Amino acid sequence: MGKYREIARDLREPAKSLREAQPETFAAFGALHEATMADGEISAKTKELIALALSVVKHCDGCIVAHARGAARRGATDAEVAEALGVAVMMDGGPATVWAPRAWEAFQEFAHPEPTSG
Repeated sequence: MGKYREIARDLREPAKSLREAQPETFAAFGALHEATMADGEISAKTKELIALALSVVKHCDGCIVAHARGAARRGATDAEVAEALGVAVMMDGGPATVWAPRAWEAFQEFAHPEPTSG
């Protein structure tokens, strides 16, 4: 299992527990997420690239996981992700030079998974 899939797995149960403790809050956030990330004047893929760049400047590994996976699922290319992460570095400076490689690695893990044996 890759590092970023492991982060997603580690967050799954505590997130589920908190969603159960705060169902209205998380339902509202889920609706906001669904409405915001849908195709519109800006494509869903572009929105995932924006969210991934913001994940870098917010220094959020869980966000990086979600939006790297989302970008991969929406068909983002390596070049598109690299360019979006370059914008994050330009906007956030030094800290983004630490977090952008994490986002890059996460995207690579989701976009180009290693074949499983078995």
